Amino acid sequence: MITYNVDGVKMPKIKKRETTAWIRRVAASHGRKVGEIGYMFVDDAKILEVNNEYLGHDYYTDIITFDYDEGDVLNGDLVISLDTVRSNALQLGKDFDEELHRVIIHGILHLCGINDKGPGEREIMEANENKALAMRG
Repeated sequence: MITYNVDGVKMPKIKKRETTAWIRRVAASHGRKVGEIGYMFVDDAKILEVNNEYLGHDYYTDIITFDYDEGDVLNGDLVISLDTVRSNALQLGKDFDEELHRVIIHGILHLCGINDKGPGEREIMEANENKALAMRG
């Protein structure tokens, strides 16, 4: 089950049923099933608080992924700052909706075991994001 919640922000205009079906397709393309996935949309103040409290990081980010996977079943909480998604979209000259979906699937790809911190990993993540975005239909 995939849930979408907000804390301190308005729910972004995403088509939940379509987004959920898309997430399931992407997970399946990586040989995974969807278990319990919880999206929480927040503002920059809240993501900074979460980043500080749980990861000891003192900076803003677009998404924080908490991974509770069990075998090939994806379980996790994904916290997304709509403020950072908006500023990244502006900075990159992208549409907010496109950037939001990139971030939504970025968290799922982390749960599938794709990282983006090590050498060459960022390019692998981007290639997977692009492939996933192409599956949105």
